[in-house]
Amino acid sequence: MARDGMPTPFAERVLDLVAQIPPGQALAYGDVAALLAGGGPRQVGRALALWGGGVPWWRVVRADGSPAPGYEAEALRRLLAEGTPLRAGGGRVDLPAARWSGPVGGPWWDHPEGSDEPEGG
Repeated sequence: MARDGMPTPFAERVLDLVAQIPPGQALAYGDVAALLAGGGPRQVGRALALWGGGVPWWRVVRADGSPAPGYEAEALRRLLAEGTPLRAGGGRVDLPAARWSGPVGGPWWDHPEGSDEPEGG
């Protein structure tokens, strides 16, 4: 966490990307990290836990399609309302059917130092 309580640059990139996930689609925490070409699923989860209230956090799920622990009922309610494909039984997102491919060329692909290459690339 940044010392002043504001999101870190990585967290800002997470929030920017998650804000772009369309209704009815979802990403796993690891998908977000991969699209950002940096960090990992846990760092994505932490950013959403600390600063994600203003973005569609329910569209980011665990690799098995299950919603964030402690927020399952609220996330599933929102996912259902948006028409997100769920697996049989309804408790998890059907990620193969719901996975968003992500935008191309958005600001989250820019390296913090201004490189045209994604981080790690």
